Amino acid sequence: MNLKFVIAYDGSLYQGSQKQPNGLTVEDKLLKAFKKINIETNIVLSGRTDKEVHATGQVFNCIVPDFWTDFPKLKEVLNRNLPSSIKISKISKVADDFHSRFHAKKRVYRYIITSKPTNPFNDKFITYVENINEELLKLAIKEFIGVYDFKYFHKTGSDKDITIREVFDTSFYKYKDIYVFKFTANSYLRSQIRLMVGFLLAINENKQSIENLKKQLILEGHFFKLPAKANGLYLAKIKY
Repeated sequence: MNLKFVIAYDGSLYQGSQKQPNGLTVEDKLLKAFKKINIETNIVLSGRTDKEVHATGQVFNCIVPDFWTDFPKLKEVLNRNLPSSIKISKISKVADDFHSRFHAKKRVYRYIITSKPTNPFNDKFITYVENINEELLKLAIKEFIGVYDFKYFHKTGSDKDITIREVFDTSFYKYKDIYVFKFTANSYLRSQIRLMVGFLLAINENKQSIENLKKQLILEGHFFKLPAKANGLYLAKIKY
């Protein structure tokens, strides 16, 4: 039986979401929890998140024995065997050929900043920015909408050969005492969003301009390549 899982996790404790030769990952903990209830399976994540990047709506699918028809019970026992840094929020049955990565249509990320100094309880989850020009950032973030070659907005060594991506929508807004960058795209290159946010924050600090951002998007110049910190980034939702 093929099941789809929606999960949230605190990425600050992991070397990323996907299993790798060295370092503790979210996938390692998930597989361990399944093994504890005698389920040997392989996990297919909707996408990779890097070290220290969080998720509120990551998705994966895997095959479980047919007798696990009580999904609330399955969620309960798996969460009991997972660390408090990872929680399953939803389980649903899907078609046998459902693939959480290849069938995803849109991926939504949020990057959170604040002008209020952080403290030991939230420093891992939000990026401090001393001065925030809300109107400028609302204007600048819209430049990313469209189909572009994001060659200058991905980390060197990325395993992606094709660097063209489509960004469907972007926004920048305030919620209580935080500010949120929101991106919706078909998919992303490695560190793409952190590099996009890094450029936006450089514009916010008057170290870069919207004009240079436009030029970098059409590969007329490589003006900025410093990614924003990982702690403010969240995989928010996968749309199918």
